[in-house]
Amino acid sequence: MKSKLQFAAFAVSLSLFGSAATAAPSERGDLEAPVAINGVEPGAQGGVGLAIVGKKFVLAEWGGRSVLDNGVLLVKDGKIQKVGTQSEVTIPAEYQILDVGDHWVMPGLVEMHNHVAGRFGLNDMVYLANPGLRASADVEPGNSMTKMGLAGGVTSVLYIPGSGTNVGGQGVLLRTGFDTYERCEIRNPGSLKLAQAGNPERWLMRPGRTLMNYNTRNTFRRGIAYAKKWEAYEKDGGVKPRVNPQWEIFRHLRKREVHISTHTQMYQVVLKTITMVHDELGLPFFIDHGTFDTWRLAAEAEKREIFGVLGPRNVDPPSRSMIAWAGSAPERMQGVAAGYQAQGFTRIGFNTDSPVIPQEELQLQAAIGVRYGLDDAEMVALRGLTIVPAMAGGIADTVGSLEVGKDADILITTGNITDPRHSVELILQLGEVVYNPQEEGRRW
Repeated sequence: MKSKLQFAAFAVSLSLFGSAATAAPSERGDLEAPVAINGVEPGAQGGVGLAIVGKKFVLAEWGGRSVLDNGVLLVKDGKIQKVGTQSEVTIPAEYQILDVGDHWVMPGLVEMHNHVAGRFGLNDMVYLANPGLRASADVEPGNSMTKMGLAGGVTSVLYIPGSGTNVGGQGVLLRTGFDTYERCEIRNPGSLKLAQAGNPERWLMRPGRTLMNYNTRNTFRRGIAYAKKWEAYEKDGGVKPRVNPQWEIFRHLRKREVHISTHTQMYQVVLKTITMVHDELGLPFFIDHGTFDTWRLAAEAEKREIFGVLGPRNVDPPSRSMIAWAGSAPERMQGVAAGYQAQGFTRIGFNTDSPVIPQEELQLQAAIGVRYGLDDAEMVALRGLTIVPAMAGGIADTVGSLEVGKDADILITTGNITDPRHSVELILQLGEVVYNPQEEGRRW
């Protein structure tokens, strides 16, 4: 049975017609999926090349092109080999052609807040700080909720520990289209989970925010000190430091190989995240949630080039209870993403906190953002589902846009899927077909 929250999300989606996107949905038509040759699909590793031909390509480049009309995209060995107009790109004779007609071709969706890619989720409540805990130990490739998310177009996720403690542990970045861990892993560790205020305040001794700030600073300083010992050894030699799994993540953070996914919301709490984690400690992080009036800090985040992956709440209400808990409230019903945008913030992404919102409804998060004031003239909503979260998670070199050299994680859709009337018709990951509703039945 669906939860009340799911029914509410469905009800909101019905109210979006004509608001999130004005283009009418194209008719679903049969798509001839690529045909395997000698057991290997065109475009996949070791197979012949694949040429995708269509009228509309969503490139979602950061700071570049949004779309390309009448295009061709070449895929070989799981990577995007070339993308351009049909007059610019010559299709090699041996390549198989997939003509999608009026359907749209776009990058797979990227989710930076996922709790459903494992068997039961990790939320170790013994210690207030657990930087050595790894969510990768709990991954269950191809589970039912992951498959539902894939059917909604989500091809990459950051699977993270819960927010029951201040420092919950390490996330892992995963592909959603495969059934073995080895093929799913994008990067491990994928992040360090930090949670401030809210949920961790219910931990064993009911710590207040002041204690959690102390605990965060103390934990991170110890991790930084450990990383600096390794940096000195790698530079000058000497006595090799002893490996401590509890602190290894900080070596990656110091090199900016991974980022901190920060469960942070409320004005004062996010302000502390910015000034302590970014300014004082110099560690990379992105705002995860960013609700409850924290859009007022968007200009400060923009100055520091910090990313915001917003949700699953999309609206801040002007309520007395919100003032009592968060310390402030807007003067009106305030769209969260619109509030950030109005302050000049450009790095707007969206999340579901799945299963709080079902993973397959990620695109609906962007649609609701538009419904509540986000200006989508420059395809901000679609970028918030693709390239922005990819950049926030540090994997924009492989996913998030249709650019040469990136993984061939590609959706074929009936149109702009931030309009909930549109649907996903075919999904390729690393050049392989991983979801074809015409053959296996539509999951969602």
